[in-house]
Amino acid sequence: MNNDNILSPKDIGTNIAQISLQKKIILGIQHTFTMFGATVLVPIITGFDISVALFMAGIGTLIFHLVTKGRVPAFLGSSFAFIAPIMSVLLLKTGTTTPKEAFASPLFEEGLAYAQGGLVIAGLVYLIMAGLVSIFGVEKIISFFPPIVTGPIIMVIGLKLAPTAIDMASSNWLLAIVSFSIVTAVSIYGRGFLKVLPVLIGLTGGYIVALLTGNVDFTPVMEAKNVVALPSFKMAKFSLETVMIVAPIAVATMIEHIGDVLAIGTTVNKDFVKEPGLHRTLIGDGIATSVSAMFGGPANTTYSENTGVLALTKVYDPSIVRIAAIFAIILGIMPKIGAVIKTIPTSVVGGISIVLFGMIASIGARSLVEHQIDFGKSRNLIISAVILVLGLGGAALPIPYLNVTLEGMALAAIVGIILNKVLPQDI
Repeated sequence: MNNDNILSPKDIGTNIAQISLQKKIILGIQHTFTMFGATVLVPIITGFDISVALFMAGIGTLIFHLVTKGRVPAFLGSSFAFIAPIMSVLLLKTGTTTPKEAFASPLFEEGLAYAQGGLVIAGLVYLIMAGLVSIFGVEKIISFFPPIVTGPIIMVIGLKLAPTAIDMASSNWLLAIVSFSIVTAVSIYGRGFLKVLPVLIGLTGGYIVALLTGNVDFTPVMEAKNVVALPSFKMAKFSLETVMIVAPIAVATMIEHIGDVLAIGTTVNKDFVKEPGLHRTLIGDGIATSVSAMFGGPANTTYSENTGVLALTKVYDPSIVRIAAIFAIILGIMPKIGAVIKTIPTSVVGGISIVLFGMIASIGARSLVEHQIDFGKSRNLIISAVILVLGLGGAALPIPYLNVTLEGMALAAIVGIILNKVLPQDI
């Protein structure tokens, strides 16, 4: 074991320097279960292939560890932040008005391929940011993304998803309420390791009730004939219009990434911003996202759920997270598992999504509170108001000569960044 990658036994109170391979594997499986519920939920919501998502989460995590010299104990799973723009691309390319109609459209696969293209470019935006960090330093770059900008942007991400959650839950409100209740109960009353598994427990509980009430269709399981097979990779397609819908969300997810890296560093008592460096963590996350999306997976992001496991177990060895990544890859090449996941009723996912999407919006609000943003100042009110209205109101700004339109989150983020820089600080 590389002792540079872990805290000393004295620091954590356990002699993990002598930990056996068998125990490492068990700890790795624990990390896999922790990321599993949220990682498969994103493809369930958006229509991405579940097996590809799991496979690419594992590959993305290994890429991240390679780029960061194997020092950062982070797991990369499916990102929720891109769900709203993915849905926007699907509606645009299928010519439909609701997610249900888009999923049933013969143009759905093509729409998803164009959404992948936007995600590929979003990953490349991370590389640009990494270059800027290297040139100008962390503080200079972060100044463009203060809490008064990122807080409302995160709120918009969650609130834009609210109709999707309700649309899914409305197909069977009983199952939605059951899964919602379980997630809420586990989050509030859960103890120990259970407390970091509300999504997985909510999915399981809702699925059991669905089984008992005859609301599960096992057709996908019957159709999945192979026990082991490569996932159904699908190549991305590109258009400037869809790239401009999806890629700008990287502005918000990069801030989330920085927050996660700081949180992991605080948990293990190391400064990962300096070593291996924020530029390396951004590059690792960006490449992982681009590779995943290029072959049919969702965007990847560092998972706070797994950071919670680090804090809970006080075992910080990054090699354990890499073991978890290998298990994710193994799950990705087992079609039967993916088929079972596809039998989860949409309403079960909808009930959980009510909590998850609402929490995303609440996290944005919490950021404003924690940073003590003074809404007595007109500039802060204006920046927040404009981001919220442009992001939620369907505003669109055609760009002359480029045959592209800035809208929704992309427009809100860009205008918010500009306003923060041009409005005086003392008004």
